[in-house]
Formats: sequence, structure tokens, C-alpha cells
Amino acid sequence: MQLGLDSFVAVRPDPVTGITPSPVERFQQLLEEITLADQSGLDVFGIGEHHRHDFLDSSPAVILGAAAALTRRIRLASAVTVLSADDPVRVFQDFATIDLISQGRAEIVAGRGSFVEAYPLFGLDLEDYDSLFKEKLQLLLKLRAENPITWAGNHRAALDHQGVFPRPLQASLPIWLGVGGTPASFMRAGELGLPLMVAIIGGEPHRFRPLIDLYRKAGAQAGHAPAQLRVGLHMLGYVADTTQQAADEFFPGYARAFTEIGRERGWPPVTRRQFDALLGPTGALLVGDPQAVATKIRSVSESLGGIDRLSFQMSVASLPHPQMLRAIELLGTQVKALINA
Repeated sequence: MQLGLDSFVAVRPDPVTGITPSPVERFQQLLEEITLADQSGLDVFGIGEHHRHDFLDSSPAVILGAAAALTRRIRLASAVTVLSADDPVRVFQDFATIDLISQGRAEIVAGRGSFVEAYPLFGLDLEDYDSLFKEKLQLLLKLRAENPITWAGNHRAALDHQGVFPRPLQASLPIWLGVGGTPASFMRAGELGLPLMVAIIGGEPHRFRPLIDLYRKAGAQAGHAPAQLRVGLHMLGYVADTTQQAADEFFPGYARAFTEIGRERGWPPVTRRQFDALLGPTGALLVGDPQAVATKIRSVSESLGGIDRLSFQMSVASLPHPQMLRAIELLGTQVKALINA
């Protein structure tokens, strides 16, 4: 199983000291985190895409380009590219460029995003939410397969035998489909034979088994080999030297972030009791010491019929930089070995 990290480059006050890093400081911290992830043996680092005041990841390709110049082996991915609100031609060109700079380590995780601020920002109608994504995904896949390309759709100017450059180093630039909990999205990924990245940020992971089975069934019916139908998970987590330390350090920032988001979405404030429940054997939080986290990852994988990649999301808790670095070190040097023993 591959193990990695995703970051939304959150820039919020430290939940203990109240100090907020400047954007310049936060980017320097991020690049240090990515470099350490590479050195510690983690397999992938993903950068999200948001267009909000509390995240600095509005241009993930630029960040990944900087990371490509600083790293040697770790794969570099979006997490996710909000494809509905972007131009697939530019997305392909950006990630082909990252692939060349990184010497073949770029990946795209294409999705629709869990926030909708990109749609009015770029002059798009939310009523076209699904048709935008369906059409743009089709174009992105065609760009990967053909050059020059001829294509026509409803949401972008047509292409008539148009060359698109540069081309990536990898023969087929990896494109994953990022999904939440909609059965149609799982079926779409299976029918297209695309690897699946499932965001699980709450509840009980084992409840996603029927959807993952649906993905695998749709892929098999479409004629795709089982090895092609890879499953990855994006989950919230944090590793420290002891389980109690991990829980106590992660909770304040986690609670603040999800309480703020909850105000926008009508959720009640997060309580420690709710948090502790998610730390249990069937809960969605991967928080603890290396052995506890590895044991839970193996349990989650088994409950879902086997997974190929797990990406931790730790930045949501706005942890102090030294704690983030220690967590990355533990993930790469201990947790990865334990889950693959």
C-alpha cells in the first residue's frame, strides 16, 4: 500500500498560541514538509485546490512545480483539481510540465470539490455542476490519449486538429477520479477504468464498502482488469509518539476548522466527545501513535476489500510546524513499514 500526505495549505491561527503564520512563512513551511516527506520515504504528496481566505492552495500546479524541483522520488498530485471550474487544456499542460520537471512523477486527481466558491469566481453556473464535470473529464482523457486533438462540447470552444503541448514524460499521465459519496461518481470511475480516490472525513469508513464494490463491479463489466481499478483514500489523521499526545494535539485545530465550516453548512459545533468517537476502531480519524495508526489503516483496508493508497490530511488542524514535521517523519519511517510488513 502506498502512503502519502495531502495538504490544503491552511493558514489559520495556531489553536494554542493564536499566532497565524504569514503566507510567505506558510509556503516555506509547506515546501519543507514536502521535502521531508520525500526524504522519509512517503510515496505521494497532494495539494488541494480552494479559493478561500483560509487556504493558500488556489494554484496547486504552481506549488507542485516548486516541489518538483526540490524532491527526487515522491509522486506529486493534485488533491483535487476542481476540473469543473478549470480548462482541461490548461490542466493537462500544467501537469505535463510538472511531469517533465519532476522526471515522471506527476498525477492528477480530478474532482468537483467540496466547496463551490470556484463556480461564481470563474463565471460558471452551479446548475451546470454535473454537465461541466462530465464534459471536461471527457476532454481531459482525450487530451491524454490523442495529439493532435479534435473535440467539441457545450462549455468550451471546440478544438480542430489542435496540437497540445508539452507532452508528459509518462506515457499515460495518471488521472484519478476524486469522489465523495455519490453512487454515480463511483460508477463513472469504474466504467472509465480510472483509479478512485475516496474522501472519507467523517462517519465510519466501512460504510463505503457498497460504493467501492459498485466501482469494482462497474469496472469489471466495462472490461477493465482488476489491477487497473485501484482504490485510494483521503482521510484525516495525525501521528505522534503516543496516542494520547496525538489526540490532544490534533483536537483543538480540528475542532476549530470543522466548527467554522459547520457555521457555513448548518452543522453544530464539534465536541471532544464526537472527536473521541471518531478515534474508535470504526471511526474515520487516523489519530494515534505509529502502531495504533497502522493497525487502524490495515483494518480500514480490510473492511473495504483492500486499498492501494492512503493519503493523510493533517493540515486542517493547523498544527505547529515542528509537530507536522515529526508526524511526517513518523509516517514515513514507521507507519509505512508497519502497514506493509
